[in-house]
Amino acid sequence: MLAVAAFAIPVALGSLWPERAAHAQVVLGMSEAKEIEIGRQMHPKILQQYGRYEDEALQQYVSEIGRRIGAKSDRPTLEYTFTVLDSEEVNAFALPGGFIYITRGIMAYLNSEAELIAVLGHEIGHVTARHAERQQRGSVASAVGSTLIGILTGSPDLMQVANLAGTALVSGYGRDMELEADSLGAEYLHRLGHDPEAMIDVVRLLKNQELLELQTAREEGRQARVYHGVFSTHPDNDKRLREVVEAAGAKAAGAVDEASDAGRGTYLQRVAGMPIGASREQGVVRGSRFYHADMGFTLAFPSGWSVQNQQNKVLGFAPAKDAMLQVMVQAPAPGMGPKELLAAGLKGTPTSNAEPLEVNGLQGYTAIARNVPLPWGNNGPARYAVVYFNGLGYVFMGATRFGSALSATDAMILSSIKTFRRLNDREQTLAEPRKLRLMQATDTTRMAELARESPLPNHALERLRLLNDLYPNKEPTPGTTIKVVE
Repeated sequence: MLAVAAFAIPVALGSLWPERAAHAQVVLGMSEAKEIEIGRQMHPKILQQYGRYEDEALQQYVSEIGRRIGAKSDRPTLEYTFTVLDSEEVNAFALPGGFIYITRGIMAYLNSEAELIAVLGHEIGHVTARHAERQQRGSVASAVGSTLIGILTGSPDLMQVANLAGTALVSGYGRDMELEADSLGAEYLHRLGHDPEAMIDVVRLLKNQELLELQTAREEGRQARVYHGVFSTHPDNDKRLREVVEAAGAKAAGAVDEASDAGRGTYLQRVAGMPIGASREQGVVRGSRFYHADMGFTLAFPSGWSVQNQQNKVLGFAPAKDAMLQVMVQAPAPGMGPKELLAAGLKGTPTSNAEPLEVNGLQGYTAIARNVPLPWGNNGPARYAVVYFNGLGYVFMGATRFGSALSATDAMILSSIKTFRRLNDREQTLAEPRKLRLMQATDTTRMAELARESPLPNHALERLRLLNDLYPNKEPTPGTTIKVVE
């Protein structure tokens, strides 16, 4: 997802693997007003990092269900804010003050309103139990604490929000707090007339998804993107988890509607058409080529390289991870040309081979920076280039793990940069994302056959079964609605 960002060596390179910042201590005994203040200050940063999913009907649907849960929660007067994030990650998390986030990535795997309530209820449970404050009180070295200080003071030296949302807040709670959030979420399910067993269903589904994600990440040589908390710390048959779910059903007020389908039909209609993988607004990867319909360009990475569409850049790695090429976007100042933008980003770093660059009719500038921080933790030379397109500067950086290898790889890196161009009419469909579609299963529907016809690039059978809670080897019941990818 190419978001416009500042270009400078610390940002362009340091953001590849953000390091944890120094830990700090926050004031304990946090009031509700302070919680809300923290949440409000962090909220726009979360949106900037992840992006808000621009489906207003779905946003309203999730907010309406979330507010129903909040009204039945242990802090019913707190004004909760619910946001669907435009991210394929399977994730959900909460900020202090009632700011709840859920990704479209996790929503694609859910199959009913009850399961959605289980996930949102779990996150509301973290808020109602004030887990962020309790975590900080128990450990002044907590990453949560350092992050809160960073947000409240605006210190750029503290942990980035991207790292916060990916690790500190969403996985920093201990198992006891996660189980407490599960207990509260299960209780909220019952209060809304749903079976608390939906919490067990979600754990099973997401645990299976996590196992496949771990396998896929190993095969692709990348870090796994897995959900936090109870869904990754123990299986659905865990004794303590079952105890808290059963206890919620025993003590919660209200009767479960046994005739309800847990809101399956309504939920599936709401997620129909949702992107699987990157969205149109983020751009999509097809093999070694990247397409961005909204920004109107395409770029080819070297053949055989793995391409990752990350939050603020597109990043390609050689098979051995010993060479890389990334592209980011920068809005230049008025009157600033490609040469000046490149010089401003490199901030006086000595360069060589500096020269104007023309890429498919687009103006640019390129140079080799002699000694800059590299993503492998060392310093060395790197090829930089800036290409202007539609008023934005596209900033490229290519490097090799060992500086001496750049001379042999530089021609390939520069050749890849020169593939940058505007989309043609025939490529518009390639720039569209894969989407969820609903179909009714018949007595001849078989998941293996659907997988053979699916555009999913890898593990299509396993992923289709996970999307429909049929993992590892179940087949759909005739007459039921199932999700496929087109």
